[in-house]
Amino acid sequence: MSTTPLAAIPPKQSAPVRVAAHLVSYIFHPLFIPAYVTAFLLFVDPYAFAGVSVKLKFFRLLSVFFNTGFIPGFAVFLMWRLKLIQSMFLRTQKERIIPYAAAMIFYFWAWYVFHSQHENPASFLNFLLGSFLAVCAAWFLNILGKISMHAIAVGGMAMFFLLQAFSQQDVTGVYFSMAVFIAGLVCTSRLIVSDHTQREIYSGLISGALCQLIAVWLQ
Repeated sequence: MSTTPLAAIPPKQSAPVRVAAHLVSYIFHPLFIPAYVTAFLLFVDPYAFAGVSVKLKFFRLLSVFFNTGFIPGFAVFLMWRLKLIQSMFLRTQKERIIPYAAAMIFYFWAWYVFHSQHENPASFLNFLLGSFLAVCAAWFLNILGKISMHAIAVGGMAMFFLLQAFSQQDVTGVYFSMAVFIAGLVCTSRLIVSDHTQREIYSGLISGALCQLIAVWLQ
């Protein structure tokens, strides 16, 4: 008979709640966050890419998604098919080492290419640099212990929108509030459907936020 107190056993969530948590985890997957923020800067922010044609905006968005979403995801798929990793979900620390290293190359390349184009706004470049630093932080912290990739991504996103709220001419907390809500939703979902602990979630949030702050300081 188990000696674990009943109060220490977390209650199992109902099937609809778990399905919703899985859906949130897929929609706000870490590989999609850079594309979401880029889409915001391109099509919602009135100042970031003012005067840029719609065709060029779509090209930039496609380029960001290709480098920070599609290629890293395809690399993980190839590693899985080649049996370098056991699962595409990267459940263990060991499985995450090579994918993190590959992602660092692609994220750095995305920042480097756009950084060389002087017409890109500082907020966009800062976010890409912060995303690259977040992948580097995830790789380093993965050596010490498992950490939530989802939490790192949404933590960086929330800090980005906080910085935007203080830097824009028409200061508003609406988008920051939405980012915080999404971050809370994603982190709650990961606690429900993943094996991450609260410590791993909170560490990811703080790490992602700090990387965005460091990016602003560096540029």
